[in-house]
Amino acid sequence: MSLCEDYLKYVHRNYGMDQERYPWSEMASRPPLQLPNNARVALWVIPTVEWFPLNMTNAPVKMTAGLARPYPDYWNYTLRDYGLRHGIFRIFRVLDELGIKASVAINSAVAKRHPYLVEQINSRDWEIIAHGVDMNATHHSELTLEEEAALVDECLGELRKVSTQPVRGWLSPAKSQSFNTPDLLAQRQVDYMCDWSNDEQPYAFRTDCGELVAMPHPFELDDQHILINLRQTEEEFLQQVMDHFDWLYNESRDGSGRIMAISLHSWVSGQAFRAPVLKEALEYIIKHKGVWSAFGSEIADAVQT
Repeated sequence: MSLCEDYLKYVHRNYGMDQERYPWSEMASRPPLQLPNNARVALWVIPTVEWFPLNMTNAPVKMTAGLARPYPDYWNYTLRDYGLRHGIFRIFRVLDELGIKASVAINSAVAKRHPYLVEQINSRDWEIIAHGVDMNATHHSELTLEEEAALVDECLGELRKVSTQPVRGWLSPAKSQSFNTPDLLAQRQVDYMCDWSNDEQPYAFRTDCGELVAMPHPFELDDQHILINLRQTEEEFLQQVMDHFDWLYNESRDGSGRIMAISLHSWVSGQAFRAPVLKEALEYIIKHKGVWSAFGSEIADAVQT
């Protein structure tokens, strides 16, 4: 059977990008990224505080780090719940001791169920990033526009109400988006999103309601990915964080700032035996001159000014 003539037709088959969300850009051709106070590296720490429902559907795809054993999966459920009861407070204490601020990515279900956690974030004058409704409420293109809009509204509405913050940043559960997600975010006064992992510097991302800033939220330098998915040791995680920072710090000698983003999960780095490793990694970074501890919104503002 022969292929039909339309099989090899592709509407974007031409020179340039295959989408209109952002232009092609390479580091060598960009103007230098100027960070406040002539900083060389912005240290952006993003702890995540998540709720995994016991009856997760894992649809349309299996959620990364979601509950995977036969129902009821108490083994995984209680481990994730440990992060809300103990782990996140241990991470907070490490950051407090070192004077490092954080942008905390939080499900709105957590804010609704555990408002004390939001109070703890606000008491430190830290930033909240919207992290979807919960870890079962993924964003994907099988949702209708109305269904996804309802999820975004539920998340932002609850977080803005409980925290009284404007909530300018967004991180989708599992970094999963539909074709409509960026437009829905921009329409609701979200300034930056963390789902696209194609750059190490922030860049402008087009929507039908103006521009968002796409922030370099890490996947490769993520405690869950390294320690749980790849099953590497804490010592290997520490070395990777330091090596990553060293390379960015040396590259910043070209006069363009770099973003050192570290993604932490309350049930992973919040374990007692991992807290010293996290502290050692952060101590190593902040002992260098020209390191700026920043919120995601501060970095986004620096890019736009």
